Amino acid sequence: MAKIKWILDTAHSEIGFKVKHMMFTNVSGKLQNFNALMETNIDVFENGTVEFDGAINSLTTNNKDRDAHLMSPDFFDAEQFPKVTFEATSFIKLDEVNYKLTGNLTIKGITQEVTFDTEFSGLLKDPWGKIKTGFIITGKINRKDWGLTWNAALETGGMLVGDDVRLDINLQFIKQ
Repeated sequence: MAKIKWILDTAHSEIGFKVKHMMFTNVSGKLQNFNALMETNIDVFENGTVEFDGAINSLTTNNKDRDAHLMSPDFFDAEQFPKVTFEATSFIKLDEVNYKLTGNLTIKGITQEVTFDTEFSGLLKDPWGKIKTGFIITGKINRKDWGLTWNAALETGGMLVGDDVRLDINLQFIKQ
């Protein structure tokens, strides 16, 4: 059976994240330059393969100084480790809408297995005749698992940057 390739529609996809700042607010950001490819059997996504890569230097929090610090060796060390990658090891259908996406996430040269909740948004033909599908992927990772350990103590106790990074990913794919 021939595999079907699905390429990412970058104009209709986004990778967002949130991290606690000073223990009571969130800093939001996004990765602006990324790509993904999915391969499936027919229009069945279970057991499909997913590969993703994103350019670390395209990460933005809408604050130039903070973004520069994130690119430094204190955090991502973007010069030495320019990409974040993900390669799925399983894509399990739980019901008509919900999936579990498990794979290897590599950040800063460190690879860890992660599992994300994935919501199937549907399959349809756009006005130009292209078949599209969408997924909403959410999850939480601990930044320290990937060597992102910089922090600063607060006078009132606690730390400046939270350890948990919440991911909110919306991906739209085009059937090839």
